[in-house]
Amino acid sequence: MNAGRLLFRNFLIAGSMICFGFWVASGLEPNARLPIHWNARGDADRFAPAAAALLWPAGASALFGLLFASLPSVEPFRRRLESSTHLWRSIWIGTMFLMACLQLMIAALGLGWQRTPDFLLIGLGVLMVLIGDTLPKSRPNFFVGIRTPWTLGNTDIWIATHRFGGKIMLGAGCATLLMAFLPISPEARAAAIIFLLVIPVMVPMLYSWLLWQKRAL
Repeated sequence: MNAGRLLFRNFLIAGSMICFGFWVASGLEPNARLPIHWNARGDADRFAPAAAALLWPAGASALFGLLFASLPSVEPFRRRLESSTHLWRSIWIGTMFLMACLQLMIAALGLGWQRTPDFLLIGLGVLMVLIGDTLPKSRPNFFVGIRTPWTLGNTDIWIATHRFGGKIMLGAGCATLLMAFLPISPEARAAAIIFLLVIPVMVPMLYSWLLWQKRAL
């Protein structure tokens, strides 16, 4: 699965993010504060000192890298995770990209950039597209994928559910990317985000149960 090589690249990206964060923070007022959390409407509702706000995505990226790299060693059935390498790598790479987009979103406010797209939605959309593209290539395992009692208990149900779920996730990811560039109201943004995050999770879970019910008849 070659986790070491991807982890090394993850650390290189995190290191670059740290350098970028310090560079942006050095040009701000000493007491400057930047947002670290936004609600579903897109309004910043939590702030931190500029350096901390700019650096925490880099730290999170490195920690996520360590987590993903450790999965093969804790998977009880390693071959199961190896059969889902494409999905495992896609989630890892997509998470790195999401953290970079989050830092860029925070930095854009500090740098005074105007009329920028929603970097957070771009990162989230890319992550969802990567997951949707590789979901059909996964096989039963305990850590990545749509893990329900019915998919874990039957390989055919797993495959059918992930083919179906991949299409939904891919569509939701593309819609999220499109939304990042559209001028929509905060209320519509909040509703769309909730819808686009819930549907790709809940519908495939229900679908896996329906497949199990059909086989049980």
